[in-house]
Amino acid sequence: MMTGYSFQMMFTIASLSLLVAGCGSETATNDSKPPSEMPPDTVEHAHAHPSEGPHHGTLIELGGEEYHGELVHDDAAKSVTIYILDGTAKRTVPIEATEVVINVKHGDAPEQFRLAASPTGDDPAGKSSRFVSNDAELGEHLDEEGAEATLVVTIEGKSFRGRIEHGHDHGHEHGH
Repeated sequence: MMTGYSFQMMFTIASLSLLVAGCGSETATNDSKPPSEMPPDTVEHAHAHPSEGPHHGTLIELGGEEYHGELVHDDAAKSVTIYILDGTAKRTVPIEATEVVINVKHGDAPEQFRLAASPTGDDPAGKSSRFVSNDAELGEHLDEEGAEATLVVTIEGKSFRGRIEHGHDHGHEHGH
């Protein structure tokens, strides 16, 4: 026959078991939380991000990483090319825009450069994932110390702006 003491002891053990099991399951679901809700030290591991685009260019975040731009600056050809990429920065995204804009502020002088659509062979008719400027001045300004540059592009009717982090402290083997 079970005494009141034995029943109380079993109830306590059962309660502790459920509590311990509950703690373990909460830890296990931590990986399924979005990065914004995860502790800062785990966010980096939850969201791997390439350091350069598929064309070996500088990545530009657009819309909280909804899209990316990739800037490829070719000194030899004196050209600047922007590729529109998906959120993973791995695949091109053809868009209906006929041009994208790079705003550059150097000193007190803001300038605007338009890069014309130059569809790749894979882009469907009427769309482009590549935009090109052969204006040597744009490349020079992007390389200037202290210059601030922003990519402005419209994708599916929505305007995106992304800060361009472009320096000239890297090699020229692949026409960055």
